Amino acid sequence: MKQEILEAVKKAKEEAKPRNFTQSVDVVITIKDLDVRKPENRIDEEVFLPNGRGKPVKIAFIADGELALLAKNAGADLVINKADLEELGKDRKEAKKMANRHDFFVAQADMMPLVGRFLGPVLGPRKKMPKPVPASAKPEPLMEKLKGTVKVRIKDQPVVQALVGSQEMGDEDIADNIEAVLGVLDQKLEKGRSQIKSMYVKTTMGPVARVI
Repeated sequence: MKQEILEAVKKAKEEAKPRNFTQSVDVVITIKDLDVRKPENRIDEEVFLPNGRGKPVKIAFIADGELALLAKNAGADLVINKADLEELGKDRKEAKKMANRHDFFVAQADMMPLVGRFLGPVLGPRKKMPKPVPASAKPEPLMEKLKGTVKVRIKDQPVVQALVGSQEMGDEDIADNIEAVLGVLDQKLEKGRSQIKSMYVKTTMGPVARVI
């Protein structure tokens, strides 16, 4: 299947019209013989892409004290303390803007109840609830891992759509990232990738290129 994936990646990139931004590359996979009404058939996994996402990732840290300082020094795009949390809780519009601007949230574990209260209604529906970490956590390795992480989900429909890179990345690198996504399906589906009904590769605004 590797060759077919490579060909589809190449075709999707070639057929994408030039845009004034770097387009993402997604893989879209339809699964057969899967009853998504059963909770055990739903998937919600984080996948580490071996060659990264190909685009910058914005990470917000919700922390106080030393962890907040370490996160700031490690290059977090935003550090939210307790006072900021309360302010965002009062300003839903600003909270939504902030949630849309950031890809991942990390929170000091003992602040999670406050996060749930003030930001839960905004982050929950966007599937961006923070990853809780202890106050003694080291932000740098955490952030490095998140920069190459994507979500693979099956919820209401037996379909996975996941970001696997950007059009500026090499074809082989994107193909390896697609293999990482398929690895999750191998683990989670009863019959692994033989349950794939169809698979396409596409850029953000380009046409789809069929793999199978």
